[in-house]
Amino acid sequence: MSKEKKSYKKVTTNSLFEMKQRGESITMLTSYDFSLARLVDKSGIDVILVGDSASNVMAGHETTLPITLEHMIYHASSVIRAVERALVVVDLPFGSYQGNPQEALSSSIRIMKESGGHAVKLEGGSEIVETIKRIVSSGIPVMGHIGLTPQSIYKFGTYAVRAKEKEEANQLIEDAKSLEKAGCFAIVLEKIPASLAKKVSESVKIPTIGIGAGPNVDGQVLVLHDMLGMNTEFNPRFLRRYLNLEELIPNAIMDYINDVKSGSFPSEKESY
Repeated sequence: MSKEKKSYKKVTTNSLFEMKQRGESITMLTSYDFSLARLVDKSGIDVILVGDSASNVMAGHETTLPITLEHMIYHASSVIRAVERALVVVDLPFGSYQGNPQEALSSSIRIMKESGGHAVKLEGGSEIVETIKRIVSSGIPVMGHIGLTPQSIYKFGTYAVRAKEKEEANQLIEDAKSLEKAGCFAIVLEKIPASLAKKVSESVKIPTIGIGAGPNVDGQVLVLHDMLGMNTEFNPRFLRRYLNLEELIPNAIMDYINDVKSGSFPSEKESY
């Protein structure tokens, strides 16, 4: 397919569908605060995910489970104030939608009303179809997420690649079709074999966004702090680092400390 690009003043769910039709890859990164979201948006990213990964990279938790709906609304509100072009998708955190479809709808409405987000994302396959239908029927766009679902880490017991066996792989394809039929506008595929991700992408008309799912999907997503190298201890196979801020930031701070200690900062030009 063609990789022709189209300039969007504002990216929407329909924009992503058009991009898949043209064969243009979709770009997606996480953001959690105003300052970095402003830079990510100015760079031309298509989708910003306010991910529950904020639990890890912003709050220092081991898993995504502790973050609350109030926390997600706070982070999403900060991002929305910075964004002019990108579609902003907000994760529904653990415990805010698993109870029943009505609880999920209430959580989604809070995110949309209180943060100004453009869509929500939730994890799960066929078992959450009725929940997705309930949210979509209210006018709220939903992005799905299957494969490795971090909110279920204690169920899986590992962050290893999912759906390597035939039975689970077949179920994942059926889950993707079910999510599309329920009304999802896109699906995140996390940490599954590249060959399976290709089959999933070809089996649905809506875009697939991969993280650790190989190149044959409709787009890619990474955690911003990971791709900027702010934590080099986290080193999964799928991660490509574009900076090493874990080294650059301390070096800059040490330069500042040295300049203050030596008296070279502030200089005459930096004084009133």
